[in-house]
Amino acid sequence: MIDARVAASFGKQSMMASLGAELMAAGDGRCVIRAPRLAQFGQQHGAAHAAVAFALGDSAAGYAALTRMPEGQEVMTAEMKINLLAPAMGEAFEAVGEVVRAGRRLTVVRAEVFALSGGTRKSVALLQGTMIGV
Repeated sequence: MIDARVAASFGKQSMMASLGAELMAAGDGRCVIRAPRLAQFGQQHGAAHAAVAFALGDSAAGYAALTRMPEGQEVMTAEMKINLLAPAMGEAFEAVGEVVRAGRRLTVVRAEVFALSGGTRKSVALLQGTMIGV
């Protein structure tokens, strides 16, 4: 299931388009985004740049929050922290975002980013932050 508001907003994101990202699921406080590993977003050691993990995790967490916000609102990140757990090596990446607590004004979220390679799925980053409706 993909929430229509999330799909419409995601479709306007040039950053996600640049990463080749695809919205896999979005609804009921959860969002999944997947993107291929692209050579142009690599860093000097051969892994994907940390900015890729941050962008995917931030978007997945933000869209998870949007599914809990009232109609007519959009979402923006108020703050976000990332822990990089391992080099982002893989054929693709998947970010799973979820709402921890939705308040009246602020929504606390978290996301985990995985590197996908063959049949393996390895956690490479954890994010936690706060989203605000705008």
